Amino acid sequence: MARSRSISGYGIWKYLNPAYYLRRPRRLALLFIVFVSVSMLVWDRINLAREHEVEVLKLNEEVSRLEQMLEELKGVGDKPLKNLKDVPENPVDIQRRQKVKEAMIHAWSSYEKYAWGKDELQPRTKDGTDSFGGLGATMVDSLDTLYIMGLDEQFQKAREWVASSLDFDKDYDASMFETTIRVVGGLLSAYDLSGDKMFLEKAKDIADRLLPAWNTPTGIPYNIINLRNGNAHNPSWAAGGDSILADSGTEQLEFIALSQRTGDPKYQQKVEKVITELNKNFPADGLLPIYINPDNANPSYSTTTFGAMGDSFYEYLLKVWVQGNKTSAVKPYRDMWEKSMKGLLSLVKKSTPSSFTYICEKNGNNLIDKMDELACFAPGMLALGASGYGPDEEKKFLSLAGELAWTCYNFYQSTPTKLAGENYFFTAGQDMSVGTSWNILRPETVESLFYLWRLTGNKTYQEWGWNIFEAFEKNSRVESGYVGLKDVNTGAKDNKMQSFFLAETLKYLYLLFSPSSVISLDEWVFNTEAHPLKIVARNDPRKPTIALRQRKFGQQIKV
Repeated sequence: MARSRSISGYGIWKYLNPAYYLRRPRRLALLFIVFVSVSMLVWDRINLAREHEVEVLKLNEEVSRLEQMLEELKGVGDKPLKNLKDVPENPVDIQRRQKVKEAMIHAWSSYEKYAWGKDELQPRTKDGTDSFGGLGATMVDSLDTLYIMGLDEQFQKAREWVASSLDFDKDYDASMFETTIRVVGGLLSAYDLSGDKMFLEKAKDIADRLLPAWNTPTGIPYNIINLRNGNAHNPSWAAGGDSILADSGTEQLEFIALSQRTGDPKYQQKVEKVITELNKNFPADGLLPIYINPDNANPSYSTTTFGAMGDSFYEYLLKVWVQGNKTSAVKPYRDMWEKSMKGLLSLVKKSTPSSFTYICEKNGNNLIDKMDELACFAPGMLALGASGYGPDEEKKFLSLAGELAWTCYNFYQSTPTKLAGENYFFTAGQDMSVGTSWNILRPETVESLFYLWRLTGNKTYQEWGWNIFEAFEKNSRVESGYVGLKDVNTGAKDNKMQSFFLAETLKYLYLLFSPSSVISLDEWVFNTEAHPLKIVARNDPRKPTIALRQRKFGQQIKV
């Protein structure tokens, strides 16, 4: 028995002796194959386990992110969103954005076909008109909209026209205001988005031609200037030859940006001197009449309004603060704006019987129950500025912004065409009635809806915007572009496609249905013609030059 156990043990252990296999090559090969196969199997199992651990970790992170997002979304209502990331896109948003993009393609292709190089298209007669002296207003106004929508072919064709055909050496008396917000702003925005220095050089060219307008005793500019000889004056219809408040206080964003991008401080110095001068005797309520004497900076007795000729002055007080990244260097602008918002509150009334909130105009000590559609930029401005207040004031101004937006939306809903008139009067017991009844494709209400959607997440604002877009499609779209209405009650059409319809109205509608990462309000500030300019922190005024990288937007989202 002992011998048997020894032989049996030897039979087992011989397979562990290397000499056994050296005398038997076939078995050695078989053992090698078995070893490699087992090793690969074990290695594969280890890798699978590791990959599984990684996947589980990713899923846990995604669950945590979604749980956090859900908590942030709870009870959003009209509360400001602080750090909300883009939620997965709603298919309805994608579809609506595509419809707006198609509208832009229709408007642009009509301009390209019938009015190429002209300032504006006249769709019904299928020709163009030079409303701004032949500065290619629609071309320049549309550059950033084309870029943001990812319409690369159209953008490149427009870019070539600007490079080869846009000439500012014209014996033409240009509006300083319109030329700045449309042309300087449009070119700077195209530069910030694309990084193409040709746009910056063109912006510098036209800005240099505008600079003599600021050569007044106070630095408050004249509002009309000849682009060739530099002779400047104020419009003949302006009271006493005065300068207009909005026309004189709505160049700051563009000219500050130009100094930052070129390194030449002269542009910024010109426009900031205006604000410094106005701030010397800035009233406690922050409200200025629409006419200012350029010789002594004294306000003239005239209307105070957040509508025509006043509006964008207040807008730019806030936006220069945003443009400078809200640093101490731009705090004086914020302080002036907050004063003006106290004044705005003194103009707010409610209609009867429906309690529509509206902003009155003021003449002397008398309130006038009239509100321009132009003043419908105010809800967006209030929403944008609300976050600079403490919690209670922030809530108050966001609530006011929502109330005013509801009124502006009803400017549209109250007419047979569902398009707003130019202004509205409010009468006790009768709410609102349209005054001047034309609609020229203005953007102010959809602009405010865009801001309120971005800053609160309330989808109601998207629905209102979509209803307005559908009204434009129904009443203003024609075979060869888009037209305004002579009368929103009858639907009678005019014969002009305003350049701001492409620059502002369609852009804001497109962004209303786009992810918030597309032209993020943390990185960009819109001028009053909806041209986005890059936010640049202002800390050291001696070093204004910045470097900008090319960015793409239209390709980042599905349309």
